[in-house]
Amino acid sequence: MLTQPYHLYVERVDPDRNMARFYTLAIEPTLFGTPRLLRRWGRIGTLGRTMVYHFEREEDAVALFLDLLRERRAHGYRVKRIEALARG
Repeated sequence: MLTQPYHLYVERVDPDRNMARFYTLAIEPTLFGTPRLLRRWGRIGTLGRTMVYHFEREEDAVALFLDLLRERRAHGYRVKRIEALARG
């Protein structure tokens, strides 16, 4: 069971190169209570592509979440919205 949900939205916009991309990451529980990481990316204004990773432990999902965030930041993406809400 997840201790808290994670949601991230980053963008990379460069009008000179006609570039307008988004990238989202979210860690959510499955119906069975195990964590999954949803990854979505594409051109802003489209649905984009989706990839889903399933994990046994929340720590593994968070580690991949942070690795993917570092990778996107290195490619020029900037954070637009991030949520990490504690349940209570």
